[in-house]
Amino acid sequence: MTYLPALLQTWHELDFNLGRPEDIDAFPFSAPAAVVVMLGMIYFLRKARRNYLAFPKLPVSASVPVDATVVIPARNEEKDLPACIQSFAGSRVVVVDDGSSDKTADVARNAGAELIPAPSLPKGAMGKPNACQAGARNAATNYLLFADADTRFRPEFLSSIVRYAEENECVLVSAFLRQELSTPSERILLPYALGVYFCGVSSKRILDGNSSDVLVNGQCMLFHRAGYEFIGGHTAVHNCVIEDMVFAAKVKRHHMKLVLLRAEHLGSARMYGPFAAIWRAFQKNSFRFLMMNQRAGFQVIAASALLASIVPLGAWLAWDDQWFLLLMLALLPPYLLAPWYGGVLKALLCLPAIYLFPLLSIQAILKSTFSRKTLWKGRPV
Repeated sequence: MTYLPALLQTWHELDFNLGRPEDIDAFPFSAPAAVVVMLGMIYFLRKARRNYLAFPKLPVSASVPVDATVVIPARNEEKDLPACIQSFAGSRVVVVDDGSSDKTADVARNAGAELIPAPSLPKGAMGKPNACQAGARNAATNYLLFADADTRFRPEFLSSIVRYAEENECVLVSAFLRQELSTPSERILLPYALGVYFCGVSSKRILDGNSSDVLVNGQCMLFHRAGYEFIGGHTAVHNCVIEDMVFAAKVKRHHMKLVLLRAEHLGSARMYGPFAAIWRAFQKNSFRFLMMNQRAGFQVIAASALLASIVPLGAWLAWDDQWFLLLMLALLPPYLLAPWYGGVLKALLCLPAIYLFPLLSIQAILKSTFSRKTLWKGRPV
């Protein structure tokens, strides 16, 4: 909070006498408006980082054999699949080929995984939960790890997360992974989206078993088999676009223990890729995520609106010759978002993201509202 004294000093140096009408006309109302907006930014983005860091960090255990099967649903994943399979050397890995048109099947076999085809999609079912259910039926272990094909893990990951689940008697453990940012679109948008999303997240409520708030990472979910089967497995969420969130809600509804962990030190994921893929992912997920918790959605919208105000508010400050406040307004978002981007200089990329993110979200809202389908991996969802 070292920037607050500077703001207060600037405010103190504004020499006004509001006793006369002509003085009121000369008052730069842009200054108090800028202070209010900057305090709002500080509140939301500091809160976002605190919420994220409040989730426990996965303790590292030695890499030893565990009673777990890794299930990887895969549709046209020939490029990413080998590295994911090789993350679990020495463990049973089942790849479920979800109607791939590339060399996914051959790549999976060559990498040492067991390959099974996904069954035909029931009417209204989504591809991923259908494939996950098929993989679960082919496993007999106490634990099932569902991992996306675009994830990578250190050798200690599987034993570490299984041990955590055993020691804490968890039915579902999910882990946040380090995001691999390869394309310019990923570097610009994804850190910003995470930072703004966590403005609306209450880590306390998510970790509270008596609260209905849920959050999981569908890229990495470890289930205890008994709880998984009690809920009905992925069949219970077969028609859900955001099946991971609905699954988590069912776990909590039955008063089973769910924990969300931070595991950036033990795994990474490549979520989307080029801008077109990010655009489709936002269309598929963003509005539905926010509608599951409208309180969180409101806070995300409020934070986005505050950040998006920097251009019109900056123009107003320039008109009133409030150059110091203009500089503070321009530099504050990169400073606050630096932990998500990996540094202040990298966080300058947030400036275009501030305006791209609302555009993507608005389109997602319109598509969901008017029930328009989005193509995801060649299927309408």
